[in-house]
Amino acid sequence: MYKVRIRPRWELESASGERLPPHLLELLVAVRATGSLAAAARKVDLSYRYAWGQLQDAAAVFGQPLLRMTRGRGARLTPIGESLVWADSRIAARLSPTLDSLATELEAELERIVSAQSTPLRIHASHGFGVETLRRAMAETGLPLDLKYRSPEDALVALRSGACDIAGLHLPIGDLEPALFAHYRDRLDLDADRVIHLAMRRQGLVLAAGNPRGIHTLQDLERPDIRMIHRQPGSGTRLLLETMLARHGIGFERIRACDVEELTHAAVSAYVASGLADVGFALEPPARKYGLEFFPLVTEHYFFLCHNDVLESGRITELLALLRSDGFRRDLGLLPGYDPSYCGRVQTLAEAFEAARG
Repeated sequence: MYKVRIRPRWELESASGERLPPHLLELLVAVRATGSLAAAARKVDLSYRYAWGQLQDAAAVFGQPLLRMTRGRGARLTPIGESLVWADSRIAARLSPTLDSLATELEAELERIVSAQSTPLRIHASHGFGVETLRRAMAETGLPLDLKYRSPEDALVALRSGACDIAGLHLPIGDLEPALFAHYRDRLDLDADRVIHLAMRRQGLVLAAGNPRGIHTLQDLERPDIRMIHRQPGSGTRLLLETMLARHGIGFERIRACDVEELTHAAVSAYVASGLADVGFALEPPARKYGLEFFPLVTEHYFFLCHNDVLESGRITELLALLRSDGFRRDLGLLPGYDPSYCGRVQTLAEAFEAARG
């Protein structure tokens, strides 16, 4: 089993050709986390003198310091230092799912070429922290995987065409379930499809620390002073938000949206954390990671869908064993807002969702 890692890397160059030092971003992230230049230097394995030199070189590029040192109070980033850290966070949040998907494709291709193992399990699923936890667990246990991050719409199309073995999607628990189920109904096989539960998870409003804008209800999103960062059209989270707003009589077009739309929950949270938006709608883990406020609005089932023939073929026996293992369920339960109670349970659509019984 081969492990491919692809990480985003970016460079900044001034008009005169001066570049930022190579370890600067790692150092700034560590300073922000520790509040101390000495501790940050140790964390990224640099000498204090070298770290200080990096900061001086960067200050020359921008014509202003990136760090403020205060006796007895440690070190704090200046606005330009903060901007660089959040730019790095947004780049990673936006690109990592694509790079992770490419990495699993390369892993699967290498496995096919050099190994006699069976064909990797093909999963098409939207990017989320439960799926990412599963990807890591499968890599650690040596289960071959060909994972592509796709919207629920695209994942279902791939499932129906035979381009994947398993599709990942999510449906809200409660009053919103019928509307979302109806949206996907024509791409579901009520008789032959099988639900493999991963987790229940919470989605909600992601707000700046302390909620300085005083956003407390969905109706507040219509205020002209509120900027909201949205997920891209076609994503399951975008569909969920639009359905929720319609249920409350709120026109999506009346919300003041940012000029860009993000592809992941982490990118939405990073956008809010950087101060470029006041609010987003996303999962809880990235909000907690970036020190943001999180107001839960809906709990949903995230699950995988496969044809009963795949289930009975035995091809996913090891996957089911992994999902049901104590270790994996424990890791899943450590994610903020995630509940692994149903993890690994297999049901028909009618057994899993009331909306499928009509």
